[in-house]
Amino acid sequence: MSGANSSSLTPGFFILNGVPGLEAAHVWISLPFCFMYIVAIVGNCGLIYLISHEEALHRPMYYFLALLSFTDVTLCTTTVPNMLCIFWLNLKEIDFNACLAQMFFVHMLTGMESGVLMLMALDRYAAICYPLRYSTILSNPVIAKAGLVTFLRGVILVIPFTFLTKRLPYCRGNFIPHTYCDHMSVAKVSCGNFKINAIYGLMVALLIGVFDICCISMSYTMILRAVMSLSSSDARYKAFSTCTSHICAIVITYVPAFFTFFTHRFGGHSIPHHIHIIVANLYLVLPPTMNPIVYGVKTKQIREGVIRFLLGDKIVFTQDK
Repeated sequence: MSGANSSSLTPGFFILNGVPGLEAAHVWISLPFCFMYIVAIVGNCGLIYLISHEEALHRPMYYFLALLSFTDVTLCTTTVPNMLCIFWLNLKEIDFNACLAQMFFVHMLTGMESGVLMLMALDRYAAICYPLRYSTILSNPVIAKAGLVTFLRGVILVIPFTFLTKRLPYCRGNFIPHTYCDHMSVAKVSCGNFKINAIYGLMVALLIGVFDICCISMSYTMILRAVMSLSSSDARYKAFSTCTSHICAIVITYVPAFFTFFTHRFGGHSIPHHIHIIVANLYLVLPPTMNPIVYGVKTKQIREGVIRFLLGDKIVFTQDK
């Protein structure tokens, strides 16, 4: 077998085929992904810089947003440059251990992104339901611990993927019909029994996804109750308008995630494989691209910070009454 160690049936490298069936269109497919990657890098790095330098943004909501931006930048950088090398330079080979490392970071960071969105929902719950105790509940040490726990959760749950995948024999070849090393895409190349991989992967997806979605749903149920109890319609609008950016981020992240998850397991034959691959890549690139735009458009403090950065500190904004 090409690139394989015959004694252990472990390949020295894998070959990522890109988008099967659309090889002739690889260059055209790469253009929107390249554009989205540039927007994601500039937008998220800009948000991190703005939050770190603008004193008005030194609040829990924006600390969580900075953590989300850092996660998004790292996530898309894990896959997009390699994908562009496949599309533009036909560099399809990836070392076996490098493939396992990429697989670990992709799944760990997607889990962390989901966890940060859950933390942001809890932040909105504390801000709206307990406004007088908000800064006490979400102090800087609490925010740091919450971020660390979210990171460790992803590491602990995802690191077994690498060991479960490494133990498999690869005697069918080393061609992966994908643009990056996804857990099940790599496992399916094996000639061994990968049922444990499938079961554990499903369990991790349910543990992370269901837990985070339940926390988000509970938070917004309590937020809705608190908002509807306000006597003034203007107060209700102002309270709920602080959540619109986060709701948009949830939709942008979870819709392609659910599509990828369910079609990968239940729609394998009814949906063309190249659609799976394109949506799987959009799942990793679309949220990092859109989140800075959504928060920049919807959040007044970020808009004002951007204007001050571009035009200087002489710009003075009036406070809403």
